[in-house]
Amino acid sequence: MFLVLVVTPELREFLARARGGAVRLIQVLIQNEQLVLGAYREPQQSWDLDYDHFLLPVLDEQEPCYVLYRLDTQNELGYEWIFISWSPDQSPVRQKMLYAATRATVKKEFGGGHVKDEIFGNGEEDICLQGYQRHVSSCSGPAPLTAAEQELQRIRITEVKTEISVESKHQTMQGLSFPLQETAKRALQQLSQKSINYIQLRLDTEKETIDLVHSNPTETCDLPRRVPTDTPRYHFFLYKHSHEGDYQESVVFIYSMPGYSCSIKERMLYSSCKSRLLEEVEKDYHLEVAKKLEIDNGDELTEEFLYDEVHPKQHAFKQAFAKPRGPAGKRGSKRLIKGAGQGKQES
Repeated sequence: MFLVLVVTPELREFLARARGGAVRLIQVLIQNEQLVLGAYREPQQSWDLDYDHFLLPVLDEQEPCYVLYRLDTQNELGYEWIFISWSPDQSPVRQKMLYAATRATVKKEFGGGHVKDEIFGNGEEDICLQGYQRHVSSCSGPAPLTAAEQELQRIRITEVKTEISVESKHQTMQGLSFPLQETAKRALQQLSQKSINYIQLRLDTEKETIDLVHSNPTETCDLPRRVPTDTPRYHFFLYKHSHEGDYQESVVFIYSMPGYSCSIKERMLYSSCKSRLLEEVEKDYHLEVAKKLEIDNGDELTEEFLYDEVHPKQHAFKQAFAKPRGPAGKRGSKRLIKGAGQGKQES
């Protein structure tokens, strides 16, 4: 997916002036694939007295936005700011993804050194003054998260962590990268040495790691039973077969996603982590993946299906040229030129 995002000169100039402290609140919107200036407010009282009075009225229940809110404290660069990502539940999915993909770039454009805290919310209770104070409290101590904060943490995991430059015309979105646990690393090493022939991996969304489920010996006929019906999985299978008289061993990657019985969070995480996992496997473990498959049902994994996927059938002949039909209506007679000694036949 390619994004074309440009920061308008008006916004860039305003952000530069605002860092001096003359502005309390800045709203940034995405309109027509551009980052534009929305509402802004100048300080009237202390930061906490201005907070809800300034912030809540600029939030739209149908449209995401970014909000930069100035505190009264300063660091070596100047005033400190809160960077707020507003993404209401009722907003379109495309808008949510666009704002999630551009969040890091907006922060960079403003100057990350000025940002003291970042908060994310899809309801006013998440980012109001009390919500911000809960966020600060949870970050400063080991106290357990509230249910609302746990939900926010899960949402943050699903965000696309990417840098989209507002100056560039093209930029490719990157996937998430969860580290492999030691047991998973050992299994991949064994697969590269062909001492095992099957690996099943899962995502631990709480620890943000990729874990080994098992690496039991598996034949092609066993594959359907290896695919869970209620949760996603990654599978690596050493497919041993014969092709055109030669014995071959091909590594097949299978991404199983059992339809919509899985949560949106699981679907997004497994989809986002897939490409980075494959890059690591091919680079660090020198495993050449012959075929990458995505299935929703293990019953698809038959011997014939795997063979056809690894060795797609080639057309052995070209389709004969089909003579176009003549114009409709009355047609004259056709004549055939016969060989010597044969007469002329009319049809």
